[in-house]
Amino acid sequence: MLSNLISQIQMIIDRVFLGQMDILFMSAVGNATAPMWTTMSFIFSLSMGASILISQSVGEKNFEKAKDYAASLIKFHNVLPVVLFLFWMFLSPTVFKIMGVSENVAPFCITYTRLYAPTFLILGLGASYGVVFQTSNYTKPLVAYGIIRSGLNIFLDYVLIFGKLGFPRMEIAGAALGTTIAEYAGALYLVFVIIKKKKNFFTSPGLKRIITSKIGLYLNSIKLGVNSACEDLLWNIGNLCIIRILNTIDEKAAGIYSMVFTVEILIVVIIGSIGSGTLTISGEATGAKDLKLYRNVVKTALQWSFLVSAFALIFISIFPRLTLSLFTKDKTVIEMSVIYIILVAINLFGKSGNIIVGNGIRGYGDTKWMLFTQGFGTVCVISLSALCVFVFKLGMLGVFIAVLCDEAIRAVINLIRFLKIKF
Repeated sequence: MLSNLISQIQMIIDRVFLGQMDILFMSAVGNATAPMWTTMSFIFSLSMGASILISQSVGEKNFEKAKDYAASLIKFHNVLPVVLFLFWMFLSPTVFKIMGVSENVAPFCITYTRLYAPTFLILGLGASYGVVFQTSNYTKPLVAYGIIRSGLNIFLDYVLIFGKLGFPRMEIAGAALGTTIAEYAGALYLVFVIIKKKKNFFTSPGLKRIITSKIGLYLNSIKLGVNSACEDLLWNIGNLCIIRILNTIDEKAAGIYSMVFTVEILIVVIIGSIGSGTLTISGEATGAKDLKLYRNVVKTALQWSFLVSAFALIFISIFPRLTLSLFTKDKTVIEMSVIYIILVAINLFGKSGNIIVGNGIRGYGDTKWMLFTQGFGTVCVISLSALCVFVFKLGMLGVFIAVLCDEAIRAVINLIRFLKIKF
C-alpha cells in the first residue's frame, strides 16, 4: 500500500506540473496513458492466475509446487511485453487516430508514448516478481522501491519538464522520459533486493529451477489468469470508449476526466492494496479449506475499504476546489469539475465492493465469474454513457452518472456471488 501510494503521489505531481502549464497536456496524458495502461494492466492481470495457484499451494503447505509455478511465470512472462513495446513504438499514431484525438493533442500523445514505451521491456519481470513478493508475504522492500522510483521521477520531472539545472525545457516529453528513467532505476533496486534477500522469498525459485521450468505450468496459470486479464481488458476498453466519447464533446473533456479520476486513483490505490492482500490470504484460506477465515478476510477488508472511501468523500466534499486547483489554474474548469469530483468520491463505495469482493472471489479460484460481470459492466457503461451524452445531451455529467451506475450494480451482483461460496 505504501509503495503504491508513493508511486501514485509521484504520478499526481507529474500531472500537477503538466496541468499547471496547459490543460491540453492533461488531455494528452489522459489519452496516451489510457490505452498504454490497458496493455500494461493486461500483463499484470495475466499473472494473477499464477498468484492464485501459488497462494493456494502455500495454503496446502506445498512450497515446491509454489516455486515451480513461480519459475515458469518468470521464464515465460516476457514475450508479450516485448511485442507491446514494438507496437507502441511504431503504431501509436494509428491508435490515437482511432480514439479521435484532436490534431492539437495527438503529437503530444505520440511523443509521450514513444518515450514511455521502453518500460514494457521490464514489465514481464516486474509482474512476475511482484507475484513472488506478494505470495511470500514480504512486501517491505516495495516501500523503498516506491521511494527510489517516485523520488527520482519527481526530481526528473521538475528538471526535464521545466528545463532546470541546465537541461532543456522538454514539457510533456520530459515527463515521459523522467518516468522511464525512474522505472529502470527502481527495477535495478528490486533486482538487488531479490539477490541479497533471497531467503525471505519462500516462493521464489532459484536460477536453475527457472531455466529448467516447463511451459505447461505457465499455461495452467495463464488459463486461470486469462479470465482476470480479459476482465481487466474489458474494464479498460470501457474506459477507452468513454474517452472516445469525451473527445467528441471537447478537446479539454478528456483532460478534465483524467484530472478528476487522478484524484480517485489515489484512493483506489489504497483500496486496491487491501484487495491484493485479500487475494493472497483468501487464496491461502481456500487452499487450507478454511471457510471461516475466508469470509472474515473479505469482510474485514471490505470494512476498511469503506472507511477509506468515507474519509475520501468527506474530504473531497469539503475541499473540492482546493483539490482541483492542484491540477489547473483555470477557474472555469475548476467550477465545472466540482460536481464531477464529488460523484467520483461517491463512486468509491461501489468500486470498493468490486475490488475487495472481486479479489475474494478470485482467491477462491472463480475468475470466470468476474470476467462475466465485467463484460456486463463494460456494455452497461458504454451504452449508458452514449445514451446520456448523445440522446439526453447531459455532456460530461452523463458519463460520470454512467460510471457510478456501473460500479454500484456490479458491486451488488458480486456480493451475492460471494455469499453463495461454499467449500
